[in-house]
Amino acid sequence: MSTLTTDFPVPEGREEAWRFTPVKRIETALASAEPGKVVIERSAGAGTDFASVERGGDPRLGSLLTPRDRYEALADSYERAGVLTVPRNTAPDEPTIVTVRGEGGLAFAHLLVDVEEGAEATVILDHSGAATFLANAEFRVGDGARLTVVSLQDWDDDSVHLGTHVACVGRDATFRSIVVSLGGGIVRLVPEVRFTSTGGDAELLGLFFADAGQHLEHRLLVDHAVSHCRSRVNYKGALQGEGAHTVWIGDVVIAAETVGTDTYEVNRNLVLSDGAHADSVPNLEIYSGEVVGAGHASATGRFDDLQLFYLMSRGIPADEARRLVVRGFFADVIQRIAVPALRERLENAIEAELERSVL
Repeated sequence: MSTLTTDFPVPEGREEAWRFTPVKRIETALASAEPGKVVIERSAGAGTDFASVERGGDPRLGSLLTPRDRYEALADSYERAGVLTVPRNTAPDEPTIVTVRGEGGLAFAHLLVDVEEGAEATVILDHSGAATFLANAEFRVGDGARLTVVSLQDWDDDSVHLGTHVACVGRDATFRSIVVSLGGGIVRLVPEVRFTSTGGDAELLGLFFADAGQHLEHRLLVDHAVSHCRSRVNYKGALQGEGAHTVWIGDVVIAAETVGTDTYEVNRNLVLSDGAHADSVPNLEIYSGEVVGAGHASATGRFDDLQLFYLMSRGIPADEARRLVVRGFFADVIQRIAVPALRERLENAIEAELERSVL
């Protein structure tokens, strides 16, 4: 265990950042896990440079993410890290796919993606298998560059995944994050976006589906410390079964010295059965009076009876009507994924969840 973790106490669960998180379950998993293994396979698009470097072997590593809690410090225990560089003014034809397959036990990882000025790239992080997995990821998006990151959590039911993603977005650059959490006993992801110059654009999309006993938590932060930047956040979740718990926290901070900020965040949750619980907390901290727009919305509820009535009145059985509503609920997020094979996989995964539905 990293000596750095001694600087951070175990969360008590009463802190704002941890009040929804099953800290005791996480600590039990950490204490009982033997040193484990994850198999990481990389398929990099032509023209990219992917290297495995030793800790401290690249000055860019850790420059965006300094550990702030016990679990980020543990994730920083990596001996080696993956560094993906997309050279300036290039655009690989194929996405870079990083496949992380857990084979049991406790494992750590650190990833840096550096998309240089004027370049474009898509990176897919595909997590599966069994593990107690702690990981940090840093994304540099250079001036005029475009980066799309898809993070898929499709773990076995007893897995734990704690991860922090920090993106730094340059002048006139575009960053898109798509987070999909379907599997795992506990998944807690912290995506953050920071702007370094004007004209930055960030879009954070998310989809999650929790079953009985699952805890899926997503805590987002968009830091508008620079003028004339735009952000959009849209996360959608469904949950079913006894003890299913989802948490979405959306924090947007607009600094006092900024002008021209345009931001909006929304979270929608669809509760499919009794015994499931969703927490949703959108937050806006606005210190500037010169904004283009700033808003948030959150809603948690069951099916729209009018939608069901409409479908059933046209001869569609009740069970199939409910499934159509769920598919439609997620459709706008899934359709934003530009990789056809991944989009089809997610559609099939949603179908599998619905097959197990307690509707």
